[in-house]
Amino acid sequence: MVKYAHYQSPIGEIIVVKSDVGLCYLALPGLADGFNRFTAKYFPAETVRQDRNDCREIISQLKEYFQNKRTEFTIPLDLHTAPFYKQALERVAQVPYGQTVTYGQIAHDLGKPTAVRAVGGANAHNPIPIIIPCHRILASDGTLKGYAGGLAMKAFLLRHEGLKLDD
Repeated sequence: MVKYAHYQSPIGEIIVVKSDVGLCYLALPGLADGFNRFTAKYFPAETVRQDRNDCREIISQLKEYFQNKRTEFTIPLDLHTAPFYKQALERVAQVPYGQTVTYGQIAHDLGKPTAVRAVGGANAHNPIPIIIPCHRILASDGTLKGYAGGLAMKAFLLRHEGLKLDD
C-alpha cells in the first residue's frame, strides 16, 4: 500500500508519498499533478490512500528542516528512477546542508565528466526534492539553473540553509 499526506510548509503545500520501503515521492507546491503520474507509473496495482499518521516522521523531519532544527534527513528512501539518474541522485544526496556543487562536479564524481546534461536531467526528474537536495546543485558558473519548483524556490531553500546569493 502507498500512503500520502499533505504538509503546509513555508514554501507552500507539499505532498509526501511513502511506500512500504520509505519516502518515494515529494510533490513541491504547485506540482501536485506529478503525484498521480508517479503513483500510476511505479505503483499501478497498489492502493493509494491518505494517511497522515503513517507519514508523520517524514512531515516531522520536514518541519524541523524548515525550523532550522535539522540539517540531515534520516528517513528511509525508496528511490524510483532510471539507473543513471539513481546514481546521480545518490551523489546529490551527499551534498551537505548549506553547501553547493555544480552539475559538472557531480558528473565528474560519477566518473562521467561529459554527462553534465544527464546529471541535470536527473535533478530535473528528482522524485524526492528537498530530501535529495537538488536545490544545492548549481551551473558551472555558480548561478542558479533549473528547479522544478522554480528558481525563486531554489533561492529560498539555499538562503534558508545560510547561503548568500547574488540577486
